[in-house]
Amino acid sequence: QVQLVESGGGLVQGGGSLRLSCAASGRTFSRYTMGWFRQAPGKEREFVAAISWSVSNTVYTNYGDSVKGRFTISGDNAKNTVYLQMNSLKPEDTAVYYCAADASSGLPARREYEYAYWGQGTQVTVSS
Repeated sequence: QVQLVESGGGLVQGGGSLRLSCAASGRTFSRYTMGWFRQAPGKEREFVAAISWSVSNTVYTNYGDSVKGRFTISGDNAKNTVYLQMNSLKPEDTAVYYCAADASSGLPARREYEYAYWGQGTQVTVSS
């Protein structure tokens, strides 16, 4: 089993920044994909960003259209941690943000069903 723990959420003013972290523990994989999704009240869960590494350690990233150019996903393999740097935050970014992981070596997945492991979520609230 893989345990994922998110941190870094909170309340921020519009235009501000936050950095989310997702620490993985438990069973580890030689190759994996990690992603961030979010869910606002009354809405479906939405893909935010994902990252994966090739056999040669080339990094691949993928972003949802609504966050491109504002959010950056990165990872620290030594710490088994993935980060989501969120800049120029807008009130519509308000949601519970979930970290997800799966054992794969392909391009970063965008769909929920492609991830086997999920964190509990961290709340991000952006005020106007």
